[in-house]
Amino acid sequence: MDLWRELLVLFAGLWAGTINTIVGSGSLVTFPVLVALGFAPVNSIISNAMGLVAGGFSGAWGYRQEARTVPKTMLKLVPASLLGGILGAFLLLHLPETVFGYVAPVLIAIAILLVIFQPRLARWVRERQSGGALRPSHADEQKLSPLVYVLVFLIGVYGGYFTAAQGILLMAVLGIFFHGSLQQSNAIKVILSLVVNLVAAVSYLLFAFDRINWLIVLLIAGGSLVGGFIGARVGRKLSPLLLRSFIVVLGLVALAVMIGKLVS
Repeated sequence: MDLWRELLVLFAGLWAGTINTIVGSGSLVTFPVLVALGFAPVNSIISNAMGLVAGGFSGAWGYRQEARTVPKTMLKLVPASLLGGILGAFLLLHLPETVFGYVAPVLIAIAILLVIFQPRLARWVRERQSGGALRPSHADEQKLSPLVYVLVFLIGVYGGYFTAAQGILLMAVLGIFFHGSLQQSNAIKVILSLVVNLVAAVSYLLFAFDRINWLIVLLIAGGSLVGGFIGARVGRKLSPLLLRSFIVVLGLVALAVMIGKLVS
């Protein structure tokens, strides 16, 4: 790639790592950039998911204190995310690429809508948690509804197949069913998203090694690693409107490119 293309992918990884830690949906930054640069959609998803693992680790490290307050809840939900991620990665690798070509625009549209309505969703979550939140020290003792495991599994399938906006979906589920603090929910979200991306990355290494663009992986990994730290430490100071606007614009670009390919 040319230097300007490499720098663009690196910056996209940095921005995605920051956004993933704060909100989720970082793939709506990196995926449109890769598609616009001419990379095949499925190969872009594979390389993107592998690169974002690094940002997941740095984001999880940034939220380690909050994660330590909910170890039981984490251990309960991780297997559901793990199994969902395996199934999602399996579907991506075994369904015909033409299926992804038709499904991806729908998933992008859903992800964009989630980003647009994220402020209302977050406000609703805060109001619900303020009314029923447990003390942080007691939140880990909560008994979770069986429906939570099903929903976390399905989000894992979605994340293993497409990755974008799984963080927002997880925050919605946790906001309804988990009555700890918002920061505890965010810590759980970061860990579960990392599990899905990690299991997907391992699947790609084992079964789709020839479809991995290692330069893209390294660029996104380097950028998202730094972005994860930024998101955990100073990301809350960034303008939410700016973050969402950037995501929506790039998501619309990806949507237009993929619809254009279908039409042609």
